[in-house]
Amino acid sequence: MTPHTSTPGRAPAAATGFLVGGAAGFLLTEAVAVLVSLALGEPLDVGGGGLPRIALVTAVLLCALAGALVGLGRAGRPGGPRPEGGC
Repeated sequence: MTPHTSTPGRAPAAATGFLVGGAAGFLLTEAVAVLVSLALGEPLDVGGGGLPRIALVTAVLLCALAGALVGLGRAGRPGGPRPEGGC
């Protein structure tokens, strides 16, 4: 096994990142829907499906996957204090 796959805590970190990213994506799409409805003067209708629904679902999934990747990246970092001013 490689060190990347055997690092403990990577699966929970990826799952947490996936959930947090999905929640952030949902909030992002809701904010966009509110802004579009304010600009157009009527609510954004995605009940019938089509391109708006696909775009909203894709945005949430992409944010969730990005969150999982960030979680994996953070789980792979060595622990311990970081120098002040460093990342």
